[in-house]
Amino acid sequence: MVADLSYVTVSAKVKREFYEKLKQYNVRISEVIRRALEEEVKRREEEEAREKLAAMQEILVKIPREEIVETIRKTREEKQ
Repeated sequence: MVADLSYVTVSAKVKREFYEKLKQYNVRISEVIRRALEEEVKRREEEEAREKLAAMQEILVKIPREEIVETIRKTREEKQ
């Protein structure tokens, strides 16, 4: 599978004074924005995974331990 390497442009408005400070400190604006957006997506994906895990745990605690053990044993036996 070939990765999609196309890009889109996103923009943000900032006060001119702030923009001038970014330039003064030679901040690579696109890199900072890209990194911040990637981190935000990662944070939200992790949050979503935690929520799904919590929902699954609510279901799993209702299944008797013996039933889980028996199912695992049967699965192992079928593989052999």
